[in-house]
Amino acid sequence: MDLTSGTTWGIVYVVSEWVIRFGMLIVVPFRRSPEAAKGWLLLVLFLPWPGLLLYLVIGRPTYPRWRIERFLQLPNLFRPVLDRLESTLQKFRVASPDEMSPVAVLVQNLGNLRLLKENTVELLTDYNGATDRLVADIDQASNHVHLLYFIFADDATGAKVISALQRAVQRGVTCRVLVDSLGSRAWARSLDEKLTAAGVQVCRMLRVGLFRLLSARADLRNHRKVAVIDGRIGYTGSQNLVDADFKPGITNQELVIRVTGPVVLQLQAVFVSDWFVETEEMLESAEVAPEPTGAGAVVAQVLPSGPDYPATNVQRLVVALVHAAQERVVITTPYFIPDDPLLVALETAVQRGVEVHLVVSRIADQVLVSLAQKSYYQQLLDAGIHIHLYREHFLHAKHLSIDGAIAVIGSSNMDIRSFVLNAEVSLVVYDAEVTARLREQEERYFAASDRLSQAAWMKRSLAEKICENLARLMSPLL
Repeated sequence: MDLTSGTTWGIVYVVSEWVIRFGMLIVVPFRRSPEAAKGWLLLVLFLPWPGLLLYLVIGRPTYPRWRIERFLQLPNLFRPVLDRLESTLQKFRVASPDEMSPVAVLVQNLGNLRLLKENTVELLTDYNGATDRLVADIDQASNHVHLLYFIFADDATGAKVISALQRAVQRGVTCRVLVDSLGSRAWARSLDEKLTAAGVQVCRMLRVGLFRLLSARADLRNHRKVAVIDGRIGYTGSQNLVDADFKPGITNQELVIRVTGPVVLQLQAVFVSDWFVETEEMLESAEVAPEPTGAGAVVAQVLPSGPDYPATNVQRLVVALVHAAQERVVITTPYFIPDDPLLVALETAVQRGVEVHLVVSRIADQVLVSLAQKSYYQQLLDAGIHIHLYREHFLHAKHLSIDGAIAVIGSSNMDIRSFVLNAEVSLVVYDAEVTARLREQEERYFAASDRLSQAAWMKRSLAEKICENLARLMSPLL
């Protein structure tokens, strides 16, 4: 073999491409969804070497081995906290109504957190008002403040929270902050400096880097939004700690929930688990899990999800809820890239006589994701699903209502990324009054939206259709 011949190297390259194609046929389908497998195999078919390199970087939805090992330690190391929580929360456990029991059992089996009664749930829809409410609660903290956010910015909104944390530390309150390393990367250095100078314990989650021994995959992110004050007040939802217009030309609209009662300790458990995985410090004092008091009449439970868990928790919950719906389903999400089980559930719900609504934003902040999302609209319209294009702002709220009985509010989008790749958190609420308040908000979305019609959708250009379909081929990888 003449190694100086271009022909020889050309043959070697062609052979290597076919080795990659056949090898990936064996490797890719292993423990992957059919949609994701098809996307990767299609990429490798046309671009073997780039596809292989990309797969090695982001192709497996698993955390680094060190993180997996720490997560597996949690049940044993967390046992004292869990035992205290079990005994503390015993009187707040509730047998859910018969028609809701399968859902509550599913959530418990997926996330290991039980159904709890005597909570309050407040919906916060004003962007700056939600931040101000959080700051006010931090200013009343007497023991600890725990913040876990995908984005914590060093801007005007972030400055309010940083100042409140500084005041809390000066009162002797312990403040801990977890931020996603990529979500907050634009402000990482200044944020670290200001929080550390204020006496706040801060940790960047899932750090990435070419030369970092414990580097995480760039596309596996902690997308949760959680705040816990003194173990008695909790926040979650879609809103980060950043200005509403942090993206040029786009203003975010959000929905946040403020909760009190025993379910706050489940949000605390999510924070404590993430804190341990990132720092190896177990927070197990009685102050972190104080004796809860009943605060209202709402029954709820928390569902964490992400690559740490063996199942796609939030996806299974949403699919189960859609299949269980009898009257109406409303999904509000900024990103809608469904997998086949969710599509089938939605189509089947309409065929059963259920009214299904999808509320998405007309304004897009990610071009490729928006194109992939639009590629599903024709199928949804053909199935009889009502699509509402919210026109006022970028609607970043993430929630779901089923009939008049169940509401799911949290950080998870209705897309494959949130289902498989991101760490998310959702609050599942079994309460007619809370669901009614959420439905009032959904009606406001409808009024501020343009209803997409078959006729209008068919008028888009051939170029738009081609771009949408090409983006759809990549949707399992987005």
